[in-house]
Amino acid sequence: MNTEEEVLIEKIIETKRVAKVVKGGRNFSFSAIVVVGDRAGNIGVGNGKANEIVDAIRKAKERALRSMFKVPIINGTIPHEIVTRYSASRVMMKPAAPGTGIIAGGTARAIFEAAGIENILCKSLGSNTPANVVKATVNGLKSMRTLSDISRLRNKSIAEITGREAK
Repeated sequence: MNTEEEVLIEKIIETKRVAKVVKGGRNFSFSAIVVVGDRAGNIGVGNGKANEIVDAIRKAKERALRSMFKVPIINGTIPHEIVTRYSASRVMMKPAAPGTGIIAGGTARAIFEAAGIENILCKSLGSNTPANVVKATVNGLKSMRTLSDISRLRNKSIAEITGREAK
């Protein structure tokens, strides 16, 4: 377990102070969103809430580690274009040519860097609330499929799906 934690990178996407109004006044606590990745296609995102900021970040990191999943990466980019949404946030992701880099806003950029995606074009459309942008981006990455995945699901060869002859 110790060797895994050394290669994992952790990025704090957002921290905020939240207040709960009670009879005696306001109770303040902290909320954090953290992304954890190994730069090899595995990422996880977690939310944490606690009375201290350090505890909120720790909880978010633990949840992120439990929710890790594999992102398909082909030649340093994503397999296909996709537009996903969560609530009022929409995120458009496009594969990019080598050398393009990560062209994305800060929220989505942290996710792509942690996943190890080197070239991608991403645009946040609609609401830019960090929590919703993160969820939309993660939903998009989870729904990515490679050509080999599709060929396996359809029980066909890649040549049959693409319509190209294998030479």
